[in-house]
Amino acid sequence: MKKPAALPDLDHPTLDAESIRRSLYNRLIYTIGKDPITATDRDWFYAAAAVVRERMIERWMETMRSYYIEDRKRVYYLSMEFLMGRTMTNSMLNICAEKEFRDALAALAEMGIKPENIAEAEPDAALGNGGLGRLAACFLDSMATMGVPGYGYGIRYEYGMFHQGIDDGQQVEHPDNWLRYGNPWEFPRPEVLYQVKFHGRVVEFADEHGHKNYQWVDSDDVMAMAYDYPIPGYDTGTVNNMRLWAAKASRDFDLKYFNEGNYIRAVEDKNDSENLSKVLYPDDTTEMGRELRLKQQYFFVSASLQDMLYRFAKSETPIDNLPDKVAVQLNDTHPSIAVAELMRILVDEHHLEWNRAWGITTRTFAYTNHTLMPEALETWPVPLFERVLPRHLQIIYEINYRFLKDVMHHYPGDPGLWQRMSLIDENKGKRIRMAHLAFVGSHKVNGVAEIHTRLMKETIFADFHRLWPDRIVNMTNGVTPRRWLNQANPALSALITANIGKGWLKDLDRLRQLTPLATDAAFRERFVRVKHDNKLRLAHVIAQRLAIKVDPDSLFDVQIKRIHEYKRQLLNLLHVITLYNRLRAGGDAPPRTVIFGGKAAPGYRMAKLVIRLINYIADIVNNDPLVRDRLKVVFIPNYDVSNAELIIPAADLSEQISTAGTEASGTGNMKLALNGALTIGTLDGANVEMRNEVGVENFFIFGLTADEVAQQYAAGYNPWVHYDGNAELRQALDMLRDGYFSPEDRDRYKPVFDALTYHGDHYLLLADYASYIACQEQVDTLYRDPAAWARKAILNVAGMGKFSSDRTIGQYASTIWNVEARPRVAG
Repeated sequence: MKKPAALPDLDHPTLDAESIRRSLYNRLIYTIGKDPITATDRDWFYAAAAVVRERMIERWMETMRSYYIEDRKRVYYLSMEFLMGRTMTNSMLNICAEKEFRDALAALAEMGIKPENIAEAEPDAALGNGGLGRLAACFLDSMATMGVPGYGYGIRYEYGMFHQGIDDGQQVEHPDNWLRYGNPWEFPRPEVLYQVKFHGRVVEFADEHGHKNYQWVDSDDVMAMAYDYPIPGYDTGTVNNMRLWAAKASRDFDLKYFNEGNYIRAVEDKNDSENLSKVLYPDDTTEMGRELRLKQQYFFVSASLQDMLYRFAKSETPIDNLPDKVAVQLNDTHPSIAVAELMRILVDEHHLEWNRAWGITTRTFAYTNHTLMPEALETWPVPLFERVLPRHLQIIYEINYRFLKDVMHHYPGDPGLWQRMSLIDENKGKRIRMAHLAFVGSHKVNGVAEIHTRLMKETIFADFHRLWPDRIVNMTNGVTPRRWLNQANPALSALITANIGKGWLKDLDRLRQLTPLATDAAFRERFVRVKHDNKLRLAHVIAQRLAIKVDPDSLFDVQIKRIHEYKRQLLNLLHVITLYNRLRAGGDAPPRTVIFGGKAAPGYRMAKLVIRLINYIADIVNNDPLVRDRLKVVFIPNYDVSNAELIIPAADLSEQISTAGTEASGTGNMKLALNGALTIGTLDGANVEMRNEVGVENFFIFGLTADEVAQQYAAGYNPWVHYDGNAELRQALDMLRDGYFSPEDRDRYKPVFDALTYHGDHYLLLADYASYIACQEQVDTLYRDPAAWARKAILNVAGMGKFSSDRTIGQYASTIWNVEARPRVAG
C-alpha cells in the first residue's frame, strides 16, 4: 500500500483566546455570511462550531494517517444508536481549550451576546434513544482518549426517534428535526457511496470447476452515502471517526412519469429508498414498520462491511488475515445480520470455501448482549427475511445446518436441546433468532455486568455456554467522566480537581483520594453547596418550562430512563401515592420532589399510560393544599442528553428499581452516583458491583434477588397475597382502580390495576412493595441528617472509579479485540 505523505505546512489555528476570538469573527463573516450586528445566537453557534472544528481537523487527519502508516488493527463498533448529545462544549473540553473559548465568547458580551445562549442553540444529535446509544457514545470517547483505533458505524437519522411532547398528560410524538439548520460537525462524503440490495432472487449455477455459485439478482437497490463525524479524545492528539450512512436513491427522478403528469410517482422510488435513514426505530407494530426495521439493520451493516473491506484491501493483506487487522463489535442484536453478510461477501464474491470463510467470520466478530428477557431477543419471521434478504436466508439455513450437526455430535439423542439452540425458532411460525446467529458467529460474547453475565450463562445462553464454556465473558459497562462529570457538573469537577488534581479525568480510580475528605467538614460544606446550586438551577428550569415550583431544599428523588414495565416506574408511583396518603393523614416526612423523565416506544400502550398516570398524579399531588410543598411530582418531557446533564448533577436519590434479573447493567445509575446521588435499588445489573465499590452502608438495597425472583415464578407467584396482606398497598391500588387520579374518566387507570393483580404482576412490583417502602423510610431518616447524607454522597463519588468507560474499553481491547491502546500526544 502506498503510504500517505506528511501534511504540508498549514496555517495552524491556535488555542489562545485572541486567536479564537479572531476566528469567530472570520467564520461568522466569511463562512456564515452574517454581519456581527445582525447575527443571531444560532449564527454565532455555527461560527463557534466552525472554530472548534477547525482546531480538531488536523489532529483528525494525522490520526487517520497514523493508522495507515503504522498498519494498526482497527476496531469497528456497529450500533444502531449513538446518543452523542451536544458536541461543541464537549469538544472544547476534550481539546483542553474550554477556558480559552469561554474567554473569547465573553468578549461578545459587549454586543449583547450571551455565551450560554450560543451553547443552547446547538440541538442534541438525534442519533439514539437510550442507554444502548449513550453507551456507544461513551465508548467512542474512551477509544479516542486511550488511543484505540476505533470507528463507530451507524445511521444518520434525519429525524431521530421523536421529540416528546406532553398534551393532557399524554406523550405526543413529534418529528425531531435536528438537521433543520444543518449539522456543523459532519463532513459529507459523496464519493463514499455503496450499493445495498434488497428483495430480488438468488440464481444458483456451477463454475468451470463444477463448484456451486450463487448470484443475487433482480434486486431493489439503495445507495449508502457516508457522513463523517470527528470524535476527539481528551487531552490527546487522537481524533477518531464516526461514520454514519444516509440512504440515497439509486434513481432520483423518473422523467417519464413527470412528463405524464404523475408527479408523485416520479419521485416515489426516491422517497421509498430514503425512508431507510429517516427515523430511528420505526413503529414495528405494522408489517411495513417491521420490514423497514429489518432493512435499516441490513442497510447500515452492508455499507459498513463494504467500507471496512475496502479499507482492508488497501493494505494488500491476504483475506485470511482479516481478523488480524479488523475487529467488529456487534452492539446488541441489531447488527447481527453482519455475520450472514460477511459470509455472503466471502463465499459469493471472494469465492472462498465455506469453512475457510466461516473461520474468518467467527474470528472477526464479537457480540455484546444487552438483555436477559427472552421476549426482548430480536427475531424475524422467515417469510419476511425470504422476501427482503433471500440470499441471507439461505446462508443462515446453511450456518444452522452445520451448527446443529456439530451440536448433535456433542449431544446425540437430545432433540429438545437441538430445538432450543437452533437459529430457527420452529414454535412461533418459523422465526430467525438473531441473538443465536450473533452468538454462533462470534468468537466472544460478553455481558455488561457481573450478575448479567452470570445469568446469561445460566438462562438465555445456558446451552451455548455448555457447548462453548470459554466464549461468554464479562465487560461491566462504564461511562465517560469527561461528559458526565467534567462537562455536566463543572462546579463539582473543579472542586475535585482542586483537591486531588486533574489526573482523575483519565484515571477515574483516583477518585478514591476523596475518601478521607468525606469526614472533612469544610470539604463537605463545599460539596453540599455545589449540589444545592445544581438543584437551584434545575428548580429554575422546572419553573420556567412546567410552571411547577419545587423546593431546592427538598430531597430530589430522580428516576430518568426509558419507560418500560421492567424498569418499574409504577413501583415508584406506588411509593408516591403511599407517601401522599400518609401526608394527608397527618404523617411527617422530609420534603421530597420526585422527578421522572423518559420516553415510551410509540406502540407501547402500557408505557404511555404510565406517563399519563405520572402527570395526572402530579396534578393532584402538586395542587393538594393538605400536602402543600412537602411532596411534588414532576415529569420532565423529552429526556435526552442535554436534559440529563441538567438533572443528574441535581439528584439526591437515584432510583434503580428494576426487577432483579431484568436490567443488564444500567449506566444512568453510574452517572448519578458519580455526581453525588445515593442509590436506592435492587440487586440488579451494575447495582451489585456499585454497592461493593461504594460500601454496603452507603447504598439503599431492597427487594428480591434474581434467584428469589426465579423461585417466585417457579412457585406460582400470586400478587393477591400482597394486595390482601398490606393495607397501604391495597389503598394505593384501589385509588388507581377507582379513578382517584382521573375523576373525569374513572376507568382510565384500571388497566394498571389489572396488570398488577388479575394479570399476574409479571415484574413483581407487589412482592417488592413493602421492602421498597421500608427502604424509602431509611432514605427519609438519613436525609434528616445533612452531614451524614453528604458524607455518604462523597463516598459514592469516591467509589465510582471502576465505572469509567476507559476501564471497560481497556478490557475489550485486551480480552476481545486484541488491540493496543497508543495515546497520541496533542500537537
